[in-house]
Amino acid sequence: MNLDTRIRQARGEIPADLVLRGAEVLCMVTGARIPGDVAICGDTIVGIGADYDGDKVIDLAGHVLVPGFIDTHLHIESSLVTPFEFDRCVAPRGVTTAICDPHEIANVAGSAGIRYFQDAATRTVMDIRVNLSSCVPSTHMETAGAALDAQDLLALADHPSVIGLAEFMNFPGVINRDPGCMAKLQAFAGRHIDGHAPLLSGRDLNAYVSAGIRTEHESTTAQEAREKLQKGLRCLIREGSVSKDMVALAPLLTPVTAPYMCLCTDDRNPLDISEHGHLDHMIRSLIAMGCDTLSVYRAASLSAAEAFGLKDRGQIAPGKRADIVALPDLAECRAALVLCGGRVVDNAAFAARDLIAPVARDSVHAPQVAARNFRHAGNTPETPVIGILEGKIITEHLREQIIPQDGDKRPDPARDLVRVAVVERHGKNGNIATGFVRGFGMTSGAIAATVAHDHHNIVAVGVDYDDLALAVNRLSAIEGGFVVARGGQVLAELPLPVAGLMSLDSHEAVHAGLVTLRAAAKSLGVTLEEPFLQLAFIALPVIPHLKITDFGMVDVDRFEVI
Repeated sequence: MNLDTRIRQARGEIPADLVLRGAEVLCMVTGARIPGDVAICGDTIVGIGADYDGDKVIDLAGHVLVPGFIDTHLHIESSLVTPFEFDRCVAPRGVTTAICDPHEIANVAGSAGIRYFQDAATRTVMDIRVNLSSCVPSTHMETAGAALDAQDLLALADHPSVIGLAEFMNFPGVINRDPGCMAKLQAFAGRHIDGHAPLLSGRDLNAYVSAGIRTEHESTTAQEAREKLQKGLRCLIREGSVSKDMVALAPLLTPVTAPYMCLCTDDRNPLDISEHGHLDHMIRSLIAMGCDTLSVYRAASLSAAEAFGLKDRGQIAPGKRADIVALPDLAECRAALVLCGGRVVDNAAFAARDLIAPVARDSVHAPQVAARNFRHAGNTPETPVIGILEGKIITEHLREQIIPQDGDKRPDPARDLVRVAVVERHGKNGNIATGFVRGFGMTSGAIAATVAHDHHNIVAVGVDYDDLALAVNRLSAIEGGFVVARGGQVLAELPLPVAGLMSLDSHEAVHAGLVTLRAAAKSLGVTLEEPFLQLAFIALPVIPHLKITDFGMVDVDRFEVI
C-alpha cells in the first residue's frame, strides 16, 4: 500500500483493509489496556484506540491483543522439519518472527544450506530472519562437511532476511584473537553480532563483549546473566528441549530488566512443541512462576525487536508491522487468532505458499563399520568420562577407573558407563573416535544419530558393539536421522533425509515418530527425558567441560583434544 492510502485509512477517511474489533490492546510501553479498534492497511497497523470501518472486520470481543512473539535465537533444523513445516508448526502459536541460525545445515552443505533457508524465508507465512552462521565448523577439533570464512559470509550478507552474524561460539578464538575469528568480526563490525559464551566472566567476558557482540543466550544461572547484562549484553532466556534455563533466570526478569531481556528456544523438537508449546509455553510458564506479566510479554516482543534492530515490530501501534496475537487470557497464552504481516494465519495462508525443493539430499557418506570399530584401547585404568547433566548441554569432566580387558575398555552398564562414538560421515577421512559417557542409564542396545552439533557426524551410544554397528550402518541407508537398535534388530528409526537433519514429512508425523523412538530408547533402560538432543550435544566442543568429536575426546576448558 502507498503512503497516501495508509494515512487516509489511519484518519478514517476510507475503510481500512482489516479491522480487529472489540478487543483491548496491551501496550508494551505503558502497560495500559487500550480499548478500541485496530485498523490494518496491508501489512501495517495504521490505527488503534478509535472506531474504524473496514473492508473486513473480525470480532474479537473479550480478547486481549499482544504483539507477535519473536524467537530471538533458534536452529530450525532442531525442530527436525523444513522451514516450511516449522512455519506451519509454530506460527499458529503466536510466533510471528524467528531469528534463526542455520549453522546445522551449513556445517553439512555450506553456503548452499544457508541460501536454502534464505530462499525459504521469502516464502513462509511467518517472518524468518537468517543470521549468518559464524562458526562453520565450530572449532578446529572436528570434521565438518563445509567451512565458511569471512568472504563466504559476506557473499550472503545482502539478502533481506539477514540481520547480521549468528552466535559466535568460538569464544576462545575471540579472546585470543584467532585470525579467522578476527576477520569475521571485522567484516560484520557495526552489524548485529550474536553471542555464545557459556560461563565466561571477568576480563575474558569484557574482551568478548568488546569485540562488538551484543546478545547472548548461554547463561545458566541468574548470577551469570546479571554480569552479562551489566556488561552490555542483552540476555536471551532459553528454554529448549535440552537446555532449560528458564527457571534459573526467571527471577532476573523484572520490570527493570525486561527491556534488555528476550526469549529464545535455541533447540526445541516437535515432541516438546506439540506437547508443551514454543514461546507460548515460555510465556505462560514465566507468568506462572510469578514474573510480571507485562515484563514477560515485553521480553517476547518489543524487547526482542529492539535488541535485534527490528524497529518495525514489537508493539501494536500505528506504523508497525501487523504481527498480532489475540488471547482470551494473558496468563494462559493460547492464541485464538494470529496475524503475520496483516495475514490471518490459517490453512489457506499455508496452502498459498510457494514451496521450494530442499537441498543436501544423500549427504551421509560414512564408512561401513563393524563391532571391532567400537573397541576403546587403553593401557591405564584412569579414563575420562563425559558426565551428562539432564536439562543442560554443559557436561561434567569425570574420571573413572576402567580396567582394560584384552586391550579394550568395555562398557560397564552397572556403573552407567557406556560407549560413546563419533563416526565421520561427510566422506572426508572416515575418522572413528570412541570414549565413555555416564548419564544415559542404558543397560542394552544402542542409539545412533546424524544430529550431532555442530559437525553432524554420526554420534552413537551403546552397550553392545554389534548393535552400535547396526545402528550406525542403518543411518547411511536412510540418509541420516535417528536409529534405536537392540539384539541385532532395529527397534525404531526416524529418517531425516535433508542434510541428515530434517524430515520431509509433516511435524505431526515427526512427532509420532519421536514418540516411538522415545519408547524404544526407554526400553534400553535410558532414563533421560530427551535422549536424542542430549546425545547431539555431547559432540559439541564449544560447551564445557568434556565432549567428543571424530578427533577424539575434547577438553573444552583447555580447548584441546586429549
